[in-house]
Amino acid sequence: MVKVMIVDDAAFMRMVIKDILTKNGHEVVAECVDGLDAVNKYPEVKPELVFMDIVMPNMEGIDALKKIMEMDPAAKVVMCSSIGQQSVVTDALKTGALDFIVKPFDAAKVLEVIGKVI
Repeated sequence: MVKVMIVDDAAFMRMVIKDILTKNGHEVVAECVDGLDAVNKYPEVKPELVFMDIVMPNMEGIDALKKIMEMDPAAKVVMCSSIGQQSVVTDALKTGALDFIVKPFDAAKVLEVIGKVI
């Protein structure tokens, strides 16, 4: 079981990934609506893994990733977005993300990524 924080401004997307995680024995310790929310909750909930959207209001996912990596260089973050642009993927990986998942979420891919990064 992995303790996961989900960061996405779309409630439906949070629900989809939470459903995949909980049905496969993982615990969702926090759901955040944007990057600012994630940065504030991260030290409080201490997740083992973060699924982070890229395009969000208040603070984009890449900016939140940078701040989380400053707080915890060992943080495990997987970026999620419907934007499959190579430059965005490269930026996320250079910043410290361990992997990248393209929406819509495929349960098998989500579980494969968890197995790879944990």
